[in-house]
Amino acid sequence: MQIPVQVTFRQVDPSPAVEARARELAGRLDHFYSRVTGCHVVIQGPPAHKHKGAPYSVRIDVIVPGHELFVDSEHDRHTEHTDVYVALRDAFDAMRRQLEDYARRQRGDIKHHAV
Repeated sequence: MQIPVQVTFRQVDPSPAVEARARELAGRLDHFYSRVTGCHVVIQGPPAHKHKGAPYSVRIDVIVPGHELFVDSEHDRHTEHTDVYVALRDAFDAMRRQLEDYARRQRGDIKHHAV
């Protein structure tokens, strides 16, 4: 990655372990598309008025030449996302799939149907 990964915490105390895990997962994105120029990860805790056990939200913005890809797990609201590590894993899995699709389109590996 050409630009360092930015990790932002909202409505949750910053955790060095969670930040390290987010940076590790972001570093793996280069395996799927080598021209990633930037990555910003936003980890948002549950709103202050929610009870304990509310899900975390993770947003990932990845910049590639000429395009920006993003994943927002906020709308998913899986019960498993009460664990920040699971929310990170799922968000980075979704970003990996987007990067793989983007790389296929760039290479021209799109399936063309017979007319």
